Amino acid sequence: MSPLPPPVAPAGAPVLPPPPPETPAAHTAEGPGQAELLAFVRRAAADTALVATLPLDPEGRTWLRLDGPGGSEAWLIGWPPGTGTGWHDHGGSYGAFATAAGSLREDSLAHRLPTDGRTGTTLELPEGVDRTMELNPPQGRAFGPHHVHQVLNTADHTHAVSVHAYYPPLPLMRRYSRSGQALRLEQIERPEDWQ
Repeated sequence: MSPLPPPVAPAGAPVLPPPPPETPAAHTAEGPGQAELLAFVRRAAADTALVATLPLDPEGRTWLRLDGPGGSEAWLIGWPPGTGTGWHDHGGSYGAFATAAGSLREDSLAHRLPTDGRTGTTLELPEGVDRTMELNPPQGRAFGPHHVHQVLNTADHTHAVSVHAYYPPLPLMRRYSRSGQALRLEQIERPEDWQ
């Protein structure tokens, strides 16, 4: 697969650098690498006794905090039919997730975004940066620190369950809205907002 050509931004729009390759990294001196996080989420997703401990709610997502490897942050998450995260990033943390039950769709951007934007900043995305992946058990994926995506349970009647791990533990999450090729930073959440 060849890398994307450099983006062409409209006049006055911020120029976005090309994305770095997102291959699972080896273990780092500071914490677990992407490959270790991916192995962890796959093991946890295959643990039927663990997955059965998650209470499922027909109206909203549910979650349980897990002990991730090497000081990572990990979560077991339940997804009712039709729910999703909206577009977001992970505040510079890298991570992995795997589907334990049902099916999830990940929409992601194969493009590196600035990490210092202020709420209200709008970026114009170049054409051809959208990626979509369906993940069924036991599928998972690792991602780098500049990953922007949304995760959705598009099923009409079936819950999905997944396991997620991040290192370093999430310092923040940026939430975006999207209209066509325009991506707008709407909100910056801190850990106290979701714990």
